Amino acid sequence: MAIKPVRKAVLPVAGFGTRVLPATKSIPKEMMPVFDRPAIQYVVEEAMAAGIEHIVFITGRNKGAIEDYFDTAYELEDALKAKGKLDVLETVQAAVPPAGSCSFIRQQSAKGLGHAVLCAKAVIGDEPFAVLLPDVLINGQTSCLKQMMESYNKVGGNIIAVDEVPMERVHKYGVIAPAKGADAADKLIKMDGMVEKPPRDEAPSNLKITGRYILQPEIFDLLETQGAGAGNEIQLTDAMERLMAKQEFYASRFEGQDYDCGDKMLYLQAVAGYALANKEHGAEARQILEDLLKKLG
Repeated sequence: MAIKPVRKAVLPVAGFGTRVLPATKSIPKEMMPVFDRPAIQYVVEEAMAAGIEHIVFITGRNKGAIEDYFDTAYELEDALKAKGKLDVLETVQAAVPPAGSCSFIRQQSAKGLGHAVLCAKAVIGDEPFAVLLPDVLINGQTSCLKQMMESYNKVGGNIIAVDEVPMERVHKYGVIAPAKGADAADKLIKMDGMVEKPPRDEAPSNLKITGRYILQPEIFDLLETQGAGAGNEIQLTDAMERLMAKQEFYASRFEGQDYDCGDKMLYLQAVAGYALANKEHGAEARQILEDLLKKLG
């Protein structure tokens, strides 16, 4: 059977961002700047670089700034033209996806990640699709999702992005369980389970799940019947485990640095990491950070 192409991606952006309050009291957490652009732009750029043609944003209350950001700002663009700031104008225009390539769907109540993905069913239809969690940014020479696409085009099925963590930290993450006979050192690893935050001596691997998925559309039928799980919410992981009994799942290692922007200190790490990696400003950013550390201490 031919492998269907992945053309659409779901970005769940309805969360409140409580772990980074008060910054998110008036702006969506996804719009918080990570060095020179909002966090959400990195995720959209990753999807587009992988060949995604349509992005489905699952939004909630007070998320209108995301929709506005990915729209044309006529007054701003006219002002930039009038002032001759054409390089800035080009940067602003480059952030706007092609017309008709985005959908915005309201998740009326916070029922979990699985419910958020289910909200995209009508737009995704009977196609495989990607899910990118906007709390996780991945900076690499090749888009993480593009690397996953290369794996998907070889084996089909369902793909989960993973990378290694030290064994003493596995209890902080969800990790995958390689299938019997699979080599956990391979780039593409057949898997038969996922374990959330296992004790070190019980962890089936040290390969953490990293917020990027390629899933087959049959996941929607399972999400529709999925009962509440952890946090009394509909969990995507629970539905994936049920789908794993029917379809193949693979873990795909990626090359690049991932940043979890889920709390204040990790957000700080992401800002510093992207500043240091910036081709134009990286050297200056390093000097500023080094000077600040010397001054403070």
